[in-house]
Amino acid sequence: MTILEILVVAVGLAMDAFAVSLAGGAGGRLHHPRSALRLAFHLGLFQFMMPVIGWYLGGQAVRYVGGFGGWIAFALLAFIGFRMIVSGFRSDPGCDRSDSDPSRGWTLVALSIATSIDALAVGVSLAMVGVGIWQPSVTIGVVTAGISLAGIAIGDRAGTTWGSRVEIAGGVLLVVIGIRILIEHL
Repeated sequence: MTILEILVVAVGLAMDAFAVSLAGGAGGRLHHPRSALRLAFHLGLFQFMMPVIGWYLGGQAVRYVGGFGGWIAFALLAFIGFRMIVSGFRSDPGCDRSDSDPSRGWTLVALSIATSIDALAVGVSLAMVGVGIWQPSVTIGVVTAGISLAGIAIGDRAGTTWGSRVEIAGGVLLVVIGIRILIEHL
C-alpha cells in the first residue's frame, strides 16, 4: 500500500471526526486550547487504535462488532446529536455554553468510539491483504487529529458568528452521520 493510498484512506476515515469536531467547535464548548487538543487527540487516538485492534483480531472482531457496529455508532451519534439540538434550543443568545465540554468524560469516549468503528474494519481488511498495520494506523491517527483540530477551529468561528443555530445544525449533522453509518452497515 502506497503512502498516497494510506492518506486517502486516512482522510476518508477522518470525515466523521471532522464533522464531530465541527459540531463541537460550533457548540461553543471548546474555547480553551486544552479542550480542543483533548478532543482532537482522542479522536485521532481511537482512529489509530481501531485499525490495530481490527488487524490483530482479524475476522473475529468484525463478526462480533460487524452486525452491531452501525447500530452502536448510530446510537452514540444520535444521542449526542439530540443533546446538542436540545441545548441549542435552550441556550440564550450570548450566553456561555461551556457547561458541557464534549472533550471530557463519557461524551468524549462515545464520540471517539462512534467515529472510529469503521477503522476497525479497515484494520481487518489490511490484515487480509497482508499489509503491515503500524504505518497506516499512525497515519490515520495523525491525519484524523489534524483534521479534527481544523474542524474545531472552523466550528468555533461559525458558532461565534451564528450562535446556537450552528449548535442545532451540528446536532442535526451528527444525527445524519449516525443514520448514514447505520444505512451503510445494513
